[in-house]
This record gives sequence, structure tokens and C-alpha cells, in this order.
Amino acid sequence: MNRMLLLGGVVLVGLATAASSLFTVHQTEQVLVTQFGEPIRVINEPGLHAKIPFIQTVISFDRRLLDYDAPGEEVILSDQRRLIVDSFTRFRITDPLLFFQTVGAQEAGIRARLSSVVVSALRRVLGGEPLLAVLSSDRARIMTEINRQVNEEARRFGVAVEDVRIRRADLPEENTQAILRRMQSERERVAREARAEGAEVAARVRAGADRERTVILAESQAQADTLRGQGEQEAIRIFADAYQRDPEFFGFYRSMQAYQEAFSEGETRLVLTPDSEFFRYFRQSRPGLPLPGVRPTPGAEAAPAAPAN
Repeated sequence: MNRMLLLGGVVLVGLATAASSLFTVHQTEQVLVTQFGEPIRVINEPGLHAKIPFIQTVISFDRRLLDYDAPGEEVILSDQRRLIVDSFTRFRITDPLLFFQTVGAQEAGIRARLSSVVVSALRRVLGGEPLLAVLSSDRARIMTEINRQVNEEARRFGVAVEDVRIRRADLPEENTQAILRRMQSERERVAREARAEGAEVAARVRAGADRERTVILAESQAQADTLRGQGEQEAIRIFADAYQRDPEFFGFYRSMQAYQEAFSEGETRLVLTPDSEFFRYFRQSRPGLPLPGVRPTPGAEAAPAAPAN
């Protein structure tokens, strides 16, 4: 019976010893083996591994991408504007030995270190940038520089920083209204300048159009006067040519036109001598007849009709 108990105790001790000497490394882990607190070796390969029982200790670290959300920090920009910057960091443990020597066995220790590193990088980089650069497309360049500086400082902790991003960048509440008023004033000034430039361009266009209109009208008037003069000249030439062909008929035709214009109203009164040249064709047609529209003056005698030529 005693032998059986002794054998059972030996088996239990052996099992306990074997269990404490074997350990498993998962795909998401990397292991640091220490002996009396001193690091012995680093195991990155997943699988079943062995250690000296009761003497060596296994410390596992996550090899996956870890995150750290930094609290909002107030940063003063190069144009003396203040921003409340809320950022987050993505990192992974790349050197468990260096991490253990500088930070310790707990992953929580790196978060306090990263907090100071990230805040310092944010203040250094953003301190040299104006507000418009932070809010514009230059933000990608700024974040790249912050990420580079944070990664350089995090390497001494055995950590590789994959990314640093600004989640939010807000103005302090006491400065928001003042900055909004300044931005509104600036936009109004730009709008006034744009309207003034537009009015200047419009005035220039209108002046050019008026000048072109005046030139076109003057040229058109000159061309019209030239054509009118040429037409009148041609008309005079035609009349002169017709007059030269039959002067007697031309004189008769002009006299008929004068009679029509003089007597068309029916109330026309002419005070002329009977032998006036105006009634030449009346006398030639039927001598002795009274002239139409002419009332003889009392006491005046009609002069004898002139002999026909």
C-alpha cells in the first residue's frame, strides 16, 4: 500500500513537472522566457515548447496590432490659434526583449509612454503649422510627419507605430465664436473684392461695347451719307440728262407739278400779276380765260395776254 502511494506521488510529481515544463505559443503571441527575472530567450514560432520547470517563467506578448486612444490635448498652432486635438495610435510589439527591459511585462505600461510621445510629437509638428493647413489637404503631410517622429521614439521601447491619426480637431469653446466672426469677416471681405472686380470688368465690357457701337454707328452713318450722296448725284444726272433730251417737256412737267402742289388744298390764294411766268401754260392753252384760283383786284384791268412764242 505504501509503495502504491509512493508510486502515485511520484507519478503526480512527474506529471506536474512535465506540465510546468511544457507550454504552448499561439499564432497571436510571442513569448519571452525568463529565469529568476532575467530574460533568457524569445520565442516567436507558434507551437509546443519546453522550459525548465519552477525556475523559468514564460511571459507572453500580443503580436497583433494594438491601439491607444489618447485623450484630447490643447495644442497652440503657429498662428497662435488653439486646438483641442483628439488622436489615436496603432502599434505592435516587435521586440519583446527590449519591451520587457524598458516597459515591463505588462502591455499597459507602454500606453503611458506612448501618451507622452504622441503628445510631444503633436505639439512639435502642429506648433509649426497654421490653422488652415491643419484643416486643409496638408493634413496628410502633417500626419505623416507626426507618425515618423512617434515611430522613431517608440523604437527604443521595442514597439513599431503603424499609424497616428487625428480623430478630431476642435477649437476651444471660448474661442469658437470669435474665430467664426473673424472667418465671416474675412469671407465678406473676399466677397466684396470679388464683387468690385466683377463690377470693374463689367464696366470695362460696357465701355468697350459702347465704344464699338459708336464706331459702328458712325461708320454706318458715313456709309449711308455716301450712298445717299451718290444716289442724289445719280438722280441729278438722270434729271439733267432728261432735261437735255427735251427741255420744253421738262419745263412743262415741272410746271404741272408746281400747279398740283399750289392748288391741291383748294383754298390757296395767289397774289400775282396776270402776266406772271407761273401761268405761262394757262395762257398758251386758252387765252382770255380767267386763271383758276385768282380773283381780280377791284379797279385793276387785266393785262392783254402775251403773244405765244
